[in-house]
Amino acid sequence: MTEATAVRRAVRSLFDPRGCPDPYPHYAVLRTHAPALRLPDGRILLSRHAECDRVLRNPAFRVEDEQWMDANLPGAGEHPAVHSLMAEMVNCNPPHHERLRRLVGTAFSPRRIAELRPAVTALVDSLLDRLAAGAGAGAAVDFMSGFALPLPITVIGELLGLPEADRAWFAPRVEAVTRAIEQDLTGEALKTADRAVEELWERLGDLVEQRRRDPRPDLVSTLIAAREADGDRLSRRELLANLVLLYSAGYETTSNLLGNGLATLLSRPELLARLRAESGRIGPWVEEMLRHTPPITLASRWAAEDTELAGVPLRRGAEVLLLLGSANRDESRYPDPDRFDPDRPVAANLAFGAGAHYCLGAVLARMEAEIAFPALLARFPDIALAQLPERRQGFGALNGFAELPLLLGTR
Repeated sequence: MTEATAVRRAVRSLFDPRGCPDPYPHYAVLRTHAPALRLPDGRILLSRHAECDRVLRNPAFRVEDEQWMDANLPGAGEHPAVHSLMAEMVNCNPPHHERLRRLVGTAFSPRRIAELRPAVTALVDSLLDRLAAGAGAGAAVDFMSGFALPLPITVIGELLGLPEADRAWFAPRVEAVTRAIEQDLTGEALKTADRAVEELWERLGDLVEQRRRDPRPDLVSTLIAAREADGDRLSRRELLANLVLLYSAGYETTSNLLGNGLATLLSRPELLARLRAESGRIGPWVEEMLRHTPPITLASRWAAEDTELAGVPLRRGAEVLLLLGSANRDESRYPDPDRFDPDRPVAANLAFGAGAHYCLGAVLARMEAEIAFPALLARFPDIALAQLPERRQGFGALNGFAELPLLLGTR
């Protein structure tokens, strides 16, 4: 097989609309033979750590904001889902991005996250009780719906101040928006997302009015106060859009981290036994989970000026796709990158991005995982996969399992 044929096959497999169960061999082909590949539609596909990191940190590369959307998808902003997405801070460039991130950032400070630790520990224990109850008579239980999703959903719900009774209502609507993004904001998925956003904004608008009358120590009240202190700082659109973002980002990344990490451990019994013996140093294990099988594998930027990447010239306006899952397995940065190694020397990975748009909730996600894994393994010494799990269908940025069936071996 020629290099060109291998590259074409790798790209075809990675972009298969049905998904790619094992992308890592294809990533390796691209890193070796085409680290900056111009696709037929003109986009540039990056697969090495150095170039991905450079793009994420360089202000000359921008997120696909409202300006980009108007130029490339005129009329898309008339859709409620797109109108909301383009007001989210992750889809804003300077100076709007810094302004929004500053307002929200106080709720995700290391001190605030540390204050949540006792509540998260109690929640983890409660969810483990529910898993055990569902595993009576040796029945299989689904780790994703029984633990990996409700844990971060509850935590971000508490942080935002969403009423407990409403949290289950929010999740499928936020997921509808995510599905539309993964399908390039087209077709029936976009129509479903439009309806979901209209319902989300109505429900969140009611909550904002309640918190305006009766402020509480939650993020909704904090953002309302910031808006009313200076009306130009946070518009109603920005407030509601970023509440949707925070709810979504607050659980999707963490749930995938938990599911991917557990699947890796259960596929390697020696790792499972070792982590049980050294659960006090869970931090490096979580970091290696993030590197080895990241919850998000793809990001995109566009060039705000003429430049080049790995010898490939880019004109202003060119779109760049960053294969974060590949960058995290780059052999030039991580020796023997396909091996899961919790003793690996610390070298920052791109699981949560880098630069100005580094994930605001990274500290929270790590904290939840560092509490969850030791508690889970201590509670269920005979935990095992009930069957080989299947990864999410379709090509998209999110990397995880729809279901992860377990046998808990409860005694």
